[in-house]
Amino acid sequence: MNSAQESATSVVVTLSGCSREDADAVFRTLSRSFESDRAPDETPQYVSEGHVTVWTTTFDVAQPHEHAEPVRLAAPVTAELQGGYWAVDQMQATLAAAFDLLEEGMAAGDQEKDVQLRLNSGVHQDET
Repeated sequence: MNSAQESATSVVVTLSGCSREDADAVFRTLSRSFESDRAPDETPQYVSEGHVTVWTTTFDVAQPHEHAEPVRLAAPVTAELQGGYWAVDQMQATLAAAFDLLEEGMAAGDQEKDVQLRLNSGVHQDET
């Protein structure tokens, strides 16, 4: 794959406003569907206790592996997706299968778009 094709299928996912456990749940869900720059056993870590932590991972959505299943979160997670239009749409569809999501904002450019989402548990109390 050349670099133009790779950048067209790459999505940078940035998570904030959440615990490391919820960040891990989101990243593991996405890693089951797409290749990423994270090692399979890598878990998000706090860099400094008591400070806001932002986690970032890049996913390649060119060849999805498996369909996402609903996932439980302890609290809402703020997610930002940045990449090509098609790639971001693919990532957003996968997140919608796993989580209840609310689009909070979107900025569009010539080649890329940036979407801000609020992810909530895709598994509800009455489903347990």
